[in-house]
Amino acid sequence: MSIESVTLGGGCFWCVEATLNKLNGVSDVVSGYADGDIKNPTYEQICTGTTGHAEVIQITFDADIISFAELLKVFFTIHDPTTLNRQGADTGTQYRSTILYHTPSQQLEAEKYIQELNTSGEWPNPIVTELKPLDIFYKAEDYHQNYFQLNPGNRYCQAVISPKLEKLENKYRNYLKR
Repeated sequence: MSIESVTLGGGCFWCVEATLNKLNGVSDVVSGYADGDIKNPTYEQICTGTTGHAEVIQITFDADIISFAELLKVFFTIHDPTTLNRQGADTGTQYRSTILYHTPSQQLEAEKYIQELNTSGEWPNPIVTELKPLDIFYKAEDYHQNYFQLNPGNRYCQAVISPKLEKLENKYRNYLKR
């Protein structure tokens, strides 16, 4: 087993958590906040957009089952990495696209993948995903953990997360837990 962790932000953490939690080799996904200016922020503070934090998930995975490169492929499919501080109707710096890497090899692999995406034409606009080392991760309040799984009938979940899960299942069926 080759256990790794990485911290990713791609808009609302409920969306990123719900999709990446379905991947085979992923053992833990925790919603939280990172890359901001205040210690122990609350959701209410994050929502103001003034703390500098992003809504993120910290994911733990077995790289022998799903590689970091495969995680990046899925991550860049389930959100729009070309919109600055925005994912759909969610706007503000807290919704930015970010990779907060935990190791130098993750940094190099993410830099390479972003460069490949920018030259491939897969996205019509340049990738604006931030790439930085993780400083401090703050776990979000308990009611944010496994939000989609616990609230599948919620209107936001149905309108925003369900289509992402459908896209995931259509494009990356072979990566999913059985």
